[in-house]
Amino acid sequence: MQAGAAARRERPKRRAGDAGSGWLLRGLAAVVPLLTLGVGAQLYWGSAAARRAFGWGFLTGSTWDPVFEHFGAWPFLFGTLFTTAVALVLAAPLGVAVAIFLSEVAPRRVRAWLGGLVELLAVVPSVVYGLWGMVVLVPWLRQTLEPWLGTHLGWLPLFQGPAYGVGFLAAGLVLALMVLPFVVSMALEAMRAVPVAQREAGLALGATQWEVVQHIVLPAARGGIGGGVLLAVGRALGETMAVTMLIGNRPAVSASLFAPGYTLASIIANEFTEATSALYTASLVELGLILFGLTLVVNLAARMLLKPRGAAA
Repeated sequence: MQAGAAARRERPKRRAGDAGSGWLLRGLAAVVPLLTLGVGAQLYWGSAAARRAFGWGFLTGSTWDPVFEHFGAWPFLFGTLFTTAVALVLAAPLGVAVAIFLSEVAPRRVRAWLGGLVELLAVVPSVVYGLWGMVVLVPWLRQTLEPWLGTHLGWLPLFQGPAYGVGFLAAGLVLALMVLPFVVSMALEAMRAVPVAQREAGLALGATQWEVVQHIVLPAARGGIGGGVLLAVGRALGETMAVTMLIGNRPAVSASLFAPGYTLASIIANEFTEATSALYTASLVELGLILFGLTLVVNLAARMLLKPRGAAA
């Protein structure tokens, strides 16, 4: 009876502790959306001077002149989207193919070894990618690949102009290498989530292994694959150091992959400490607001694709 009485006395304390822990966890979880809103609000307020001076024309303006304080974001927005598109075109098919190999074809030892290498790519610092690009990739592009592309495909606008080495192509190639692990890991997880019984049913009906992959595995995993691709896009949009080292840093719009360019992240990193006026600083902050909005939209879209079917929002 004494033990029962002691347990009854302890029960309110445990309930109070559970309630306190619950509220503490809710408070900690609320920090994440509050931080996101805080960052967005600070960028919005910090860019007020630029928004008053240029309005929506800031997005389409092509002049970036700190001396006369006339600023436009279009060259940097174009460079960000162009390099991200190049990275996506290269990384998405390769990443899905590697995921198919690891999920459906590779022996267990090869799967563990190759999977470890893919994961290693995700932890390499971006400045190392940029250094490798400057030392190895840029000379090869300037001396070999870009002249070859210009000779054989020079009738296309993408492959016209002098071979600088640095430019959209170099930045896009390194970005593709950097976002490849995201595509592979998300696609691999989505394929592994497809029930084995579905694969066995397809094989029992006489389908080949590739037909099972094409008609059963890939359709069932398309949401996870699409979400992984969008997460890779979000990673590519905000990459700074490697792109800054390789893109050439020229605020111009060009349809050629060989041309130097600029991105939103690169211009902020290069010029924020040099901003000498309030309007100059506000224009750079507005570039940050644009980049923040782009990454937020992309990540929300990836979340929608990764959400299980029928799940509540």
